[in-house]
Amino acid sequence: MTATAAGWRTPAVVLVCAGLVLTIGMGIRHGFGLFLQPMSTDLGWGRETFALAMAVQNLTWGATQPFAGMLADKYGTARVVVIGALLYVLGLFAMAHADTPVALVLTAGVLIGVGLSGVTFSIMAGVLGRAFPPEKRSMALGISAAAGSFGQFAVLPATQLLLTTLGWYGALVALGAVGLLMVPLAAALVEKRAAHAHAFQQSAGQAVVEAFGHRGYVLLTLGFFVCGFQVVFIGVHLPAFLADRGMPPHVAVTALALVGLFNIVGTYTTGWLGSRVPKRYILSAIYFGRAAVIALFLLVPMSVWSVYAFAVAMGLLWLSTVPPTNGIVAQVFGVRYLAMLAGFTFLSHQVGSFLGAWLGGRLFDTLGSYDLVWYLSIALGIVAGLVNLPIDEREIRRPQAAAAGRG
Repeated sequence: MTATAAGWRTPAVVLVCAGLVLTIGMGIRHGFGLFLQPMSTDLGWGRETFALAMAVQNLTWGATQPFAGMLADKYGTARVVVIGALLYVLGLFAMAHADTPVALVLTAGVLIGVGLSGVTFSIMAGVLGRAFPPEKRSMALGISAAAGSFGQFAVLPATQLLLTTLGWYGALVALGAVGLLMVPLAAALVEKRAAHAHAFQQSAGQAVVEAFGHRGYVLLTLGFFVCGFQVVFIGVHLPAFLADRGMPPHVAVTALALVGLFNIVGTYTTGWLGSRVPKRYILSAIYFGRAAVIALFLLVPMSVWSVYAFAVAMGLLWLSTVPPTNGIVAQVFGVRYLAMLAGFTFLSHQVGSFLGAWLGGRLFDTLGSYDLVWYLSIALGIVAGLVNLPIDEREIRRPQAAAAGRG
């Protein structure tokens, strides 16, 4: 690729297009919880069936994320985004035709899960980490995460409108058509070969061994498990939880939209703070804050306004973990294998997501209540807050030849 051909792909253009991919990909994904009740009712399933499909989706997404990151680091982000977007769209169309629990797991679970691995945060972290210098990287990651949050705010009401007017089948087909917009946006994410040239010769396998031998990376990865458990449990099961307490559907939609709106503020703020405050302290504060917010939500009498207050508070803490988490990975290990290493961290997040989604449905069907999962979310938040405190954020010292590859 010539310099002229790539000249329009400035860091700002890369950031805007990466943000739009995240807006669409995450916006659609955050609306899946709205399909739980209508699909389960029409198809005669218990809540565990839909919850299992969402759990498999998150686990598949996490399991394939390191490999998608490895491919993006080696062959470029654009190709991975195109493949991921097409699989995502195919999964949405196929989900609309799923008429058995197995079909739902294979489409909404496996196919969409693989597609998500190519269009979400870890992949964008790699291309943004290489496009921006270290002093601007944390802010760029924060802005991109805020774009994903805006998708939740903007797409959720549209998803509810589609459900109301077209039903769940028509809504899934329409969302699939919207998902196709991610494909042309990938053109801005093509990277020059020079972006991957580094003086320090390290294979992907060596990078993985180095990362998992670093105590701070292991602690960071363990903490991110809790993030996945909490946000996916709430995202998938909050609409049903509120419906069980007599809340009309618009309250759940508004609450999830508020989460997305205030998550824009939260992710932007943590991205800004990441270059000024140790990122481990930011993460600990987020996890302790979540535990406190969930506890207060369960303690106070439930009303529409308490639900909205909970949504605002959780929104500020929702995906605000992403910029400091990916920022620590880039700060410690550099950007050469950032998408891959962020992908392994995200795998832990998605194991937590699997358990949050599945356990929510399983324990509700068994106990008739979500209480135990809420209490578990509080306990895990406290553990994650403690785990992040001792993380060492200092850059790994490598041979002198590594200097050219640190960017």
